[in-house]
Parts: sequence; structure tokens; C-alpha cells
Amino acid sequence: MDVDDVETVAVLGAGNMGHGIAEVAALAGFDVTLRDINEEFVQNGYNQIEWSLDKLAEKDQISEEDADAALDRVTPVVPVADAVAEADLVIEAVPEKMDIKKDVYAEVEEHAPDRAVFASNTSSLSITELSEVTDREERFCGMHFFNPPVRMQLVEVISGAHTSAGTMDLVEAVAERMGKTPVRVRKDSPGFIVNRVLVPLMNEAAWLVHEGEATVESVDSTTKYEMGLPMGSFELADQVGIDVGVHVLEYMHEVLGDAYEPCPLLTEKVEDEHLGKKTGKGFYDYEDGPGAEVPSDEADEGVKHALLAVMANEVAGLIGNDVADAGDIDQAVKLGAGFPDGPAKMADAVGLDALLSTLDERREETGAERYEAVDYLRELVEEGRGFYADTDGEDDDGVDFETIRIEREGRVGHIVLDRPHRMNTISEELLDELGVAIEELEADDGVRAVLVTGEGERAFSAGADVQSMAAGGGDPLHAVELSRKGQSTFGKFESSDLPVVAGIDGYCLGGGMEFATCADLRVASERSELGQPEHNLGLLPGWGGTQRLRHIVGEGRAKEIIFTAERYDAETMERYGFVNEVVGNDELLDHAMDIAQDLAAGPPVAQRYTKRAMHAGRDDTDAGLEIEAQAFGQLMNTEDLMEGVMAFMSDEEPAFEGK
Repeated sequence: MDVDDVETVAVLGAGNMGHGIAEVAALAGFDVTLRDINEEFVQNGYNQIEWSLDKLAEKDQISEEDADAALDRVTPVVPVADAVAEADLVIEAVPEKMDIKKDVYAEVEEHAPDRAVFASNTSSLSITELSEVTDREERFCGMHFFNPPVRMQLVEVISGAHTSAGTMDLVEAVAERMGKTPVRVRKDSPGFIVNRVLVPLMNEAAWLVHEGEATVESVDSTTKYEMGLPMGSFELADQVGIDVGVHVLEYMHEVLGDAYEPCPLLTEKVEDEHLGKKTGKGFYDYEDGPGAEVPSDEADEGVKHALLAVMANEVAGLIGNDVADAGDIDQAVKLGAGFPDGPAKMADAVGLDALLSTLDERREETGAERYEAVDYLRELVEEGRGFYADTDGEDDDGVDFETIRIEREGRVGHIVLDRPHRMNTISEELLDELGVAIEELEADDGVRAVLVTGEGERAFSAGADVQSMAAGGGDPLHAVELSRKGQSTFGKFESSDLPVVAGIDGYCLGGGMEFATCADLRVASERSELGQPEHNLGLLPGWGGTQRLRHIVGEGRAKEIIFTAERYDAETMERYGFVNEVVGNDELLDHAMDIAQDLAAGPPVAQRYTKRAMHAGRDDTDAGLEIEAQAFGQLMNTEDLMEGVMAFMSDEEPAFEGK
């Protein structure tokens, strides 16, 4: 079966995950049957889909027509036979209990067509064991969405022991058609990728507190502000539900052994029904207290190394057992858990030898099996290697960038901000890579123009990655250097001899807008929102926004944009003169590339001198005029001038060579 043959998707289970998956499938154009055990449950799920689609339309993320069409494609049903009778793909999203899931598949097998592929949304249970309930083990795999499915980009596609390569290819293609990023899990392993890394990390955090080595506050301060993770470990446990983590740990403990024994600190919370945010109390109090207030100044270096060591051990286990490679693990954890960097890269940055020493020391001191280093980690350290080919995160194929990518199309160098899991927010690493990228493109004689866009449809860039930058500890001197780094990096694009086009789709806020300000031309999609919200945080634009914006929109408008800290739609910013052109959402990338291609066909020498003269004249008109005059004289003696004149006289397109 090919992806084009998949027309009907049956989603079994109408709870949070089930109705979210059904909505995603319907938005992608599939006909969807949504099934649950009674009319009330399935209708609640259907109503949630309707509510969510209305919200997406209200926020202009989809049109009202698309929302109505998606809802029309969803049919709520109760009988299993009705749900799966015409299904090409069955996605099961029932409660995370092996017995319940097996019972469901036994019934589904009776009624589903022979062609149908089965996929389980389980977050940790064995795909192989589930598949053996059916007569189609080779057409059975895992398809693990993340909550909420409408917003989360990642889908883990998991192979069972019997799953065929064709089934994996098909389900990955379906995920891509749904607008998701599939990451292949090559072997059936408890927790797959994201939970296999994240849940032991949360468990280790609990053990550190349980054994008196740390406090909840110091652990969360470390994970959130020293390691730069989106939430503190206990803050995340409360958000997800402590019972959810314990359930995954219990399964891992059962299958993998004592290294995954759930910490009593976690199991006691479950026994007391203090499950986190959903019950009003967990590690933090959400009813009578302020909730999760994580201190920024209680980070502990010992806690950091213990957590990183355990995480590195899990990554090594996944790679060593051929479950996934370092690149896939990093991508999955960044997309599924919002890490600013992947765990493999984080471990390489600290040094695998140091982390192995931490494991060995803690194993000797405590006797705990969770510190027993896996063989593959020892092999890497003995060979002096990291998870990547070197400790800079570069692989054997010479991939130089982690947060951006460069694509060349004709004479256009296309830089893509590639952090969709973080709304393409700008980290220090991304600044470094942007600086290298523009220098690389300028050195390439085949590149005549630069296009900058953001990965995905949600954001060009939603601003600075405040979470990862908070790892700097709020040091004023570090902040000053960070400001200078951003000013300098963006300035390289502003002063580049190459014409630079910014293709803005979605959010273009804060540092993202400061970056776009340094482009020569800006084209935006209708759904884009732009603004400098720094004053809402008690800050000011620190990457050149207080100076560069006024040269484009004038001082009055610049002050309005910065002082109000409001978001502006693309049409308003076009009227203000910041955006050169607004185009339809589906046209943005092609149109921005067309503009860049047109600029790439222009006279490089004349473009270079024009930019220099205009920039020099911003604050000193006489200086700008002098550069203009000198450039005019030099251009009179270029081959490009003769090419332009001859093309004009013959009514043809000039072919400028930059000579």
C-alpha cells in the first residue's frame, strides 16, 4: 500500500490523545472514524475536536472553511465494526494497559479489512507483543504522537520484531502527510526514544532528593537554569502527571530490571493521589500555593553531572542496541521534550569520559544498578570518541550545523532556521552558526543572494531562546557580551555584499524581528505576526533593534513598535514600511525564493556598492554621497555595465558575471 492509497483512518479512543490524533488526520484530508466504548465518551471527543478547530480558525491558523471541512471528515461511532470496516490505517489510542490494548486488537482483527495497517499510540509498551495478538504482525507498528497532537511536531514510528520495512515507510509517509516529523525507532525497546531518555532522568532527579543529596528546588533550578531545559524535572513531572511517569517506570522495571526501579518519592506521590497539576498538588501546590516557582539561583554542579551521566548512559544504550542513532535521538528529544539541544550533543559537550567517571563513582558509592554504565559508553570513551564523530556535534558526513541548515538553489544560498521545536528561537549556538553560514555563502562564488526563512509554518523566529540563555545565570557581563554577539552576527547580514531576503512566515518577534531588520527585503505571509515585545519583560531590544529599526520605519514608528510591545499583523507592517510585500500563506516560500533569484540575477558589483553607499549615508549623507560618486565611477569600467547596455539595446535579459 502507498500513502496515496490511505484514505480512511480509524482512531480507537476518543480521549485527549485520540481526539487530537483524529483532528490531525482530518486536517490532513483523511476521512476519520473516531471510536470509543460509549456514546458519551465519543461525543466528548468529537466536541473537543470541534472546539479545537474553532480555536485554530479564530487565531487564523486555518480558515473557517478548512475547519468546517475537517470536522465534516470526522465520524463518531461506538461499534468497533463500524469504526474499522473501511479503514486503511487503524491508530489505537486506548488507555496504556497491555491487557486493554490486546483486547481491543483481538476485536479489531475480526472486523478490519485485510489491507489495513495497525498502529499503536503507546508511549512505552511492546509493539512486538501487541502485534502478536493479530494475524498481521508485519503490518503492525508503533505511531507515538505527543500531547497535544495538534501542536507537537514529533511522531515516533516504532518497528516491532515482525514489522516490515514497507509498513514503516508507509506510516512515516502518513505522518509526514499529517505535517509531522517522523523519527524511526528501529527496534522495539521500552520507552522508545523520548521516554527512554526523559523518564529515567526524572527518576534520577527523584532519587537525588529521596537520598538527601539535593532538594526539589535545587534539582529544578539545575535542570531549568543550568542545563537550559524547558522545565525543572519536578515541574515537568507535575505537568505530565506523576502517575504517567511511574507507570512507564514500572514497565521498564519489569522488562529491563532493577536499574529502572521507581523512586519511592514518586510512588508515594501516586499512592497519596498527589499526581501534579491535574490533582492540584504534586511536588508543587497548585491549589493553595503559587504553583511551580523554580528558583534561578540554586543550581548544583553535582546534580547536573549526575543527571547528565544517567542521560548519557540511556543514549548510549539506545545507540549500542541499534534502536536509533545519535542524530535521531537528538531530533526526537528536541521535538518531543523541547530540549534546546539533544542529549547526545549535551553529553558530548561535557565529555563522555567525565560522565562515565561520574557513573562509576556513584556506582561504587551507592551500589545502585542505575549507575551501571552500558558497554557502548565504555567503548566510546576507550576510543576517545563522542556520540558524534567529534565533540563538536559534527558527524562523519561533515554536517556542520545543528540549529540551521544551508540549501543552495541556483545562485541563492537559502539559510533555514531549523529549530521548529523551539519556534526557531535564537540561541547562542544559532548566533554562532549564522555567523559561520553568512561567511560561507559570501565565500562561495556561485552564490549571488541569500534567503533566510524559518522551518515550519509557525514561526520565522519567535525571538531569543530565553530558556537556554537563562543558563547564563543572569550575569550582567554575560548579557552584555550576548548583546554584542547578536549585534555583530546580525550586522554581518546587514553589511553583506550579497542581497539578503527574509521570508517571514508566522511569528517574527523580538530577536527574530531584529534579525529580519538586517535583511534588504522582507516578504511576509498573511498569517505572520511581528513585534518587539521586550518591554513586556522589562528589557529592550538588545541585538540592534533600538538602532536599525528606525532606519526602516522612521524613529516615530520604531518607538511605537518598541514602546507598545504589541504584535502587528503583516499588513500593518507593510503599511509601516517594514514589510515590502504580503503574500498568501501557501505562496510565501516560493515567492520569497523568486525574489531572491531575481536579486541573484542582478549586477553583483552594483548591488555591493549600492548597499555600502546607502548604509554609509544613514548618519552622514555627505559620506554616503561620496561613496556613491566613487562607486559610480568604478562601475563605468565594468564588464557588467557593457553587458547591461548590450542587453538593453537588444531587448534581452542581461547575464551579469560580477566583473
